[in-house]
Amino acid sequence: MSKLFQALFATTVNDTHCLPNSSLREVAFAGRSNAGKSSAINVLCNQKRLAFASKTPGRTQHINYFGLFSKDELLAYLVDLPGYGYAAVSHEKRYHWNDLLSDYLQDRPQLVGLVLIVDARRGITDLDEQMIRWFVPTGKPIHVLLSKCDKLNNSECRHALESVIQQLQQYDPARNDGSTLSKLLTAQLFSSTKRTGLEEADNLIINWLFNPPAHENESTN
Repeated sequence: MSKLFQALFATTVNDTHCLPNSSLREVAFAGRSNAGKSSAINVLCNQKRLAFASKTPGRTQHINYFGLFSKDELLAYLVDLPGYGYAAVSHEKRYHWNDLLSDYLQDRPQLVGLVLIVDARRGITDLDEQMIRWFVPTGKPIHVLLSKCDKLNNSECRHALESVIQQLQQYDPARNDGSTLSKLLTAQLFSSTKRTGLEEADNLIINWLFNPPAHENESTN
């Protein structure tokens, strides 16, 4: 059974000063409103309503923390970031979200990786690119889930993935020649409805949370 299945709601915050005072590792989920972020979290955690998937875009306005437990021991956190890009949100709210997201992504030392949810039918948007630009300088990995891939045929899925990989290459600090990315920038097809790519995404998140790089282990000894 995946460790993600033990997720429980922990807390919600609307300011970086209120973030949990903990050294536990965190993986954050980000994405445009209606990109399928809440659905992805729910299916990865094998729950129906852990993350609230609102029918009203832009409703999730806070950073929501979900704790991963082993019996009563808190092991790590999954972090659901506010959805972005919904036009009906006020300018004041949008500026607040931008500040909240950028501060969290750039300055949170416990954050070990970002899962970016992108609608496979739309590809990486300007706002998604902004998220990538905020996070790449940290040197931590980004994994793109191309959600709702069940809405595309096989040829369209292949093209969508190839297009995203090509876009990500321009931000890759260890850019490779060809059609591959370094381990810092990765992408895959994903469908919460059909559970496509579920095992691949689960394994990657578990690895980020519970198998830190050797240099991190050395720095804590």
